[in-house]
Amino acid sequence: QVQLVESGGGSVQAGGSLRLSCAASGYTSSSYSAAWFRQAPGKEREGVAAIYTGGGSTYYADSVKGRFTISQDNAKNTLYLQMNSLKPEDTAMYYCAATMAHLAPPLFLHRVYYNYWGQGTQVTVSS
Repeated sequence: QVQLVESGGGSVQAGGSLRLSCAASGYTSSSYSAAWFRQAPGKEREGVAAIYTGGGSTYYADSVKGRFTISQDNAKNTLYLQMNSLKPEDTAMYYCAATMAHLAPPLFLHRVYYNYWGQGTQVTVSS
């Protein structure tokens, strides 16, 4: 059973940076798809960034392209999301998710294809 634990959330002013981490255990292969999703109060959960660890391909939502970077440290089984130039609209609960399937756009950021989820970490950006 895959288990995911996020950390690194917090409060930051607009223009600042945060790095989220997602420590994983239980993967049955070194090749899998992983992603970051976020959910603001009253809104649906949306995909932010995704990566396929088998080849390193990445995919980003237009709203974060150029500001966020997703990466994976296979030795540590840890997924990262580096968030720069943060905006108040980035405020949300951030979740990491994974699936052993090899996803590709446009499926990469669709939550229905992910079957392992972390508990979330809160990111608050003030103006």
